[in-house]
Amino acid sequence: MFQALVDGMTHLLNWLYQFTVLIRLPNYGLAIILLTVLVKIALYPLTVKQMRSMVIMQQLAPKVKEIQERYRQKDPQKMQQKIMELYREHNVNPMAGCLPLLIQLPILIALYRALLYFNYADPAHARFLWIKNLSQVGDPYYVLPLLAGLTTYILSRMTTNMSDPTQRTMLVVMPVFIAWISATVPAGLALYWVVFNAVGIVQQYFVNKHTQGLKEALNVGGGRENR
Repeated sequence: MFQALVDGMTHLLNWLYQFTVLIRLPNYGLAIILLTVLVKIALYPLTVKQMRSMVIMQQLAPKVKEIQERYRQKDPQKMQQKIMELYREHNVNPMAGCLPLLIQLPILIALYRALLYFNYADPAHARFLWIKNLSQVGDPYYVLPLLAGLTTYILSRMTTNMSDPTQRTMLVVMPVFIAWISATVPAGLALYWVVFNAVGIVQQYFVNKHTQGLKEALNVGGGRENR
């Protein structure tokens, strides 16, 4: 089954490459960029839903903590029940934040496998800027790994709750980890990650604007409850 996904990724890359030939810009790097944009567009509704859930959960954090302090010792089961009731009341799914990542992982693995054994229609078009071949592991100048780490940091900073120590730690750890991974995989995959993050930063700007009104509404609602 997974091989079918890898084959599908290979066919899709070749189809996008043929599109670049059609527009007289034949290049597999451009095909990967087009693939990235298509994936981001497809995941955008899930991204908005993810951010909505994250915003609501951040606003509900004080209430969750209150429930935990009240029931953790004497009735952990009731604690979980009360927390889930709170989430249902506000129509939020705690697992919503994982869905885009779960969808993204098979795409990354399939692209990785496809690039490792890719049969280029024209090997000359496997070159992209300073990268001689997008299937080669690493970047001779480490530009893509550094960009992967930097864009991961910027995107994470736009979504991180800085009051959470764990999230603050991950804000530093994840970019370093992504930069290291990007230096050990085919350059085409590192290119995909950089473009994915770059498009994600633009999307996140608009998502943040979209969720700002939600934050204000929840704050107003919370303020009324506290009166």
